Amino acid sequence: MRHLDPSYSLCKPATMRHDASNRLALAVLGATGATGRHVVTNALARGHRVVALVRRPGSLAPAPGLREHLWADLADAAGLGAALAGVDAVISTLGGAEKGPTSVCTEAMRSTVPAMAAAGVKRLIVVSAHGVLETHDSSLYSKAVWAGVADRMRDKESMEPLITASGLDWTIVRPPKLSEHAANGKYATGTDTSVRLWSSIGRADLADFLLDEAEVPRYTRAHPRITR
Repeated sequence: MRHLDPSYSLCKPATMRHDASNRLALAVLGATGATGRHVVTNALARGHRVVALVRRPGSLAPAPGLREHLWADLADAAGLGAALAGVDAVISTLGGAEKGPTSVCTEAMRSTVPAMAAAGVKRLIVVSAHGVLETHDSSLYSKAVWAGVADRMRDKESMEPLITASGLDWTIVRPPKLSEHAANGKYATGTDTSVRLWSSIGRADLADFLLDEAEVPRYTRAHPRITR
């Protein structure tokens, strides 16, 4: 059972996950990344249809319910819009380069927001990071993450305002350090969940939460955190 902080409402009943009436068409940005692959696999296991945005064709193994759409140029809003026809929600797990200047997340949202508007898609769920904007404080966690991946944090900081000003039904998820721990469903979520220097969340559990939020929105226009 998940441990929830006071800012989280009621936990979604587990039986709703595989309810055929709740199946969605989901577009996944960053589908070939470490977290995105978990989102794609988990979404298909739940019975959803997935449009995976990829830079190279054949990046994912073929599977029932999965369709790849080539999106090699992040500035191509029209190309992205064509992929979003009939989609219920967009999930972005883009993270950017490990080292050096990066603007992947910002560039992607500059195209995603107008593409969603053109396609009539309102629901957007994006992975950002704890430690950006108002959570960029004097805590040990914030100091450590900015010392290690400042370029990626700057990219997230410039991405978020594009989302919050979009008029979409957005959720910006701010996890701490991501790990490769197997999913166990034991994590805390909430807008005020404490993040410590040692806090982390497994990518598989993060993917699980992103899909839960797509199925039953609980943090619309909010910035939930998620930690083990």
